[in-house]
Amino acid sequence: MNPALRIGATGFGLIAVCYGFARFAFGLFLPQMREDLALSASLAGLISGGAFFAYCVAIIISARVSERIGARAVAVAAGLVATAGMIGIAVAPSPVWLAVFVVLAGTSTGLASPPMADAVAQGVAPERRDSTNTWINAGTSAGVALSGPIALVLGGQWRLVFVLFAGVALVLAVAAFFALPRTSAAQRDKNASAGLPTLSPNLARLIGAAFLMGAASTTIWSFGGEIASTQLGWTTTGIGLLWIAIGAAGITGAAAGALVARFGINTVHRVFLGVLAASLALVGLAFTTPLLTLVGGALFGAAYVMLTGVYLVWGTTTLAQRPATGLMVGFLTIAIGQTLGAPVFGFVMGHVGLAPAVWAFVGVALATGVFGYDTPQASGRARLDTAECRPG
Repeated sequence: MNPALRIGATGFGLIAVCYGFARFAFGLFLPQMREDLALSASLAGLISGGAFFAYCVAIIISARVSERIGARAVAVAAGLVATAGMIGIAVAPSPVWLAVFVVLAGTSTGLASPPMADAVAQGVAPERRDSTNTWINAGTSAGVALSGPIALVLGGQWRLVFVLFAGVALVLAVAAFFALPRTSAAQRDKNASAGLPTLSPNLARLIGAAFLMGAASTTIWSFGGEIASTQLGWTTTGIGLLWIAIGAAGITGAAAGALVARFGINTVHRVFLGVLAASLALVGLAFTTPLLTLVGGALFGAAYVMLTGVYLVWGTTTLAQRPATGLMVGFLTIAIGQTLGAPVFGFVMGHVGLAPAVWAFVGVALATGVFGYDTPQASGRARLDTAECRPG
């Protein structure tokens, strides 16, 4: 099999499971979990924030370990951790145990992404790396889209759903063992250095943009189901349709690499930040209708995956010799924004109201556009600057 296809397909599936199932399905089933386990909005926000924090820790470890021991071992570990976390969610007897296992499941996402960027750097031709990376990144949407129909079929049986998800995660762990390279790109590049990368201007701008976008996105990822339930009285069935819309539209994010190559990082970045802001308003404000909520969900899915793809290209371009670390910087900062954003949104929604919380986070999404990539080419497609790519 063609290496790009083999690595791309395996990575797409692993990301679908770890992100779509182990991390973001919590928001899909949150209303039923709150009813069954007596969760408050504030506690739900803290649990979601805890999962994002676990992701932050895991992605730092994963980037470093991927460079030391190779992509295969870390990717397999991601699948196994997702399996364990989702089994724990399925059997959680109380909010405390639910929190523990949601955090464990969220850890798998941090473990999964860096080894895939490393595997692409090793096994895929340079001209196809951006498109392969953004295709793998779009696996998030496939996982979200698949979780929606499952929720429709199984209704409120969220415990059974997470058992099924855990089984899929185990299958992907086995697939990663056979499909991915054992070594890392850093091990093969004798000029690659370890440690923290130099904080170049482009890296600093990436950190600012990813942080704010991550904070804004938690409106839907953590509270989308709760918002739809509050605004429209939707049960798990209706929320499942919202998740299908998010996931199906998010597949368009696979085109991020091609769009960046054609229009530049900054143009794609700012256009889809506008789309993200519009999506939050359509889903979260009082004028919404069932149709507008589904349209808003679709716009959110497309914008989120497109923007994460932009940050992936931004990071791996800036740190081309260390792709796992380049991806880690952007994705870690997204998660830090989500870690802080989820409890803040939950607090504002619980103490001030839903509309003020939504408007505040719409503003955060729009403010993110102040950050841009400083490219030496008018097209915005990066030509590597040696000083910016040199790791510290």
